[in-house]
Amino acid sequence: MIRIMLPAHLRMLARLGSGEVTVQVEGAVTQRSVLDALELAYPMLRGTIRDHATQQRRPFVRFFACEEDRSHEPPDAPLPEAVAAGSEPLMIVGAMAGG
Repeated sequence: MIRIMLPAHLRMLARLGSGEVTVQVEGAVTQRSVLDALELAYPMLRGTIRDHATQQRRPFVRFFACEEDRSHEPPDAPLPEAVAAGSEPLMIVGAMAGG
């Protein structure tokens, strides 16, 4: 099982009590496969993390795995083994902007 930490606004949209959800991913564990599984389990999140048409990450959304920013990696790049094994979560974070 893949663990995913969601920001508060996405937890509210998905009506989740806790910040962490788990999904099952078949095959390679990549950003794309994890987000596909997340959107399948929680269809109300479609379009909130990545664009409907292009499947590109939304500008103010960041992905962290094993304390590293994975936001600019290709969507089909493998995530770290610790994420694939479920010992570390993939964190989806809403970036802060402004000044």
